Amino acid sequence: MKPRCFGRFTLLLRVGVVAAWAVTGLAVTRAAEVAPDALAAQTREQRDARMAWWRDARFGMFIHWNVSSVPAGVYHGKHNAFAGEWLMHDEKIPVPEYRQYAAHFNPTQYDADAWVRVARDAGMKYIVITAKHHDGFAMYHTDISTWGIRDAGPFKRDPIAELAAACQKHGLKLGLYYSQAQDWNHPGGATPGGKWDKAQAGNFDKYLREIAVPQVREILTKYGPVAVLWFDSPYEMNRERANLFLPLLELQPGILFNNRLGGEYAGDFETPEQGLPENAAADRDWEVCMTMNDTWGYKSTDHHWKSAETLIRHLVDIASQGGNYLLNIGPTPEGLMPAASVERLAAVGRWMNTNSAAIYGTSASPFSKLPWGRCTKKVDASGARLYLHIFEWPAKGDLLLPGLKGTVEAAYLLADPAQKPIPFSANSAGVVLALPTSAPDALLPVVVVRITGQLEVTP
Repeated sequence: MKPRCFGRFTLLLRVGVVAAWAVTGLAVTRAAEVAPDALAAQTREQRDARMAWWRDARFGMFIHWNVSSVPAGVYHGKHNAFAGEWLMHDEKIPVPEYRQYAAHFNPTQYDADAWVRVARDAGMKYIVITAKHHDGFAMYHTDISTWGIRDAGPFKRDPIAELAAACQKHGLKLGLYYSQAQDWNHPGGATPGGKWDKAQAGNFDKYLREIAVPQVREILTKYGPVAVLWFDSPYEMNRERANLFLPLLELQPGILFNNRLGGEYAGDFETPEQGLPENAAADRDWEVCMTMNDTWGYKSTDHHWKSAETLIRHLVDIASQGGNYLLNIGPTPEGLMPAASVERLAAVGRWMNTNSAAIYGTSASPFSKLPWGRCTKKVDASGARLYLHIFEWPAKGDLLLPGLKGTVEAAYLLADPAQKPIPFSANSAGVVLALPTSAPDALLPVVVVRITGQLEVTP
């Protein structure tokens, strides 16, 4: 059995923390929708305008990268069973000892432009990178602490500045992840399960005032447009503490933030982790974050890679329920994306080159579960387009669209530039497409069905 990946939610459950955002199965329990005055005053139209690019994008890259990539999940010869970036916590590494890893963190092969091109060519529209994870190490040039990439090690470049420039160059949105509560290196930072080093002792509110809040101000003012602020692990974050961060959002007009700030703030979108929600909330935006293997940060022993076909199916499954897919990469201490990650993203990109119209700007399927695959849709004033993602090609060629009552104008393979018509017929059960007997795409073929007038599907 593969080692289970313990992410941010599952570790908190493991140590018995109960929070408003705890995981229930594969879904996230909704935080109470109690917005601050500025957010409460926002109209639905204003919110929809702010969320429009994110809803259209559907696909983004998550990057977990920091000094934890140096030990890469191994401590004194022991291979940590869980995620690589949690090594300090899981092995209870003393603060002075963990800080020694920074001297060996010298990612001279880091090429932000190449990273962004990998994301762009895979069809991703935005990138979220760890500005600071739970070990407190700043992956940017901070003036608030010396525990960061500029002052604690030999690498003097600013990775976030370089990535921000590359994102602007290639037209991707930039998001920044910041662990606002958990911090295992700065005195007073939250440490789930208790502190293990006297160097961690301190006042949590002092830590928030002197480290977390000033650093969030830094990352929102140093790097140009920031589209998403991705908070995480709101351990000990009550309402009063969460309110310290809300005014900072005004530094980036239009910025989105997730549901992990704390204080029962729901944020702009929910964040189910490492699994697809069984019943996605129709009235809430959501984004599944998921690893390609079993870890977020780089772990030298983790070779449990998902196949390109699995990644594409996850993307389709999530889009068919109206969500976004934030797919993670954990770069090496040298600054390279693991070859297995790059290879799989290239395969996803080849599929997206042909089929991206079935992902970008789509909304959730009008059907309940389909035995043969998934459906995404686009609706406009003239009618609708259904995109049928066929996981299991029918052996006899007949594909039923159950309960479809709208007027079908045409059906064709999305990969076919000639749009050769696929025959169809209607009966009491719905509409039946007469597909070719063999699938045209080895990974995941897509059929387009054009509907004239109102789209209607009966249960």
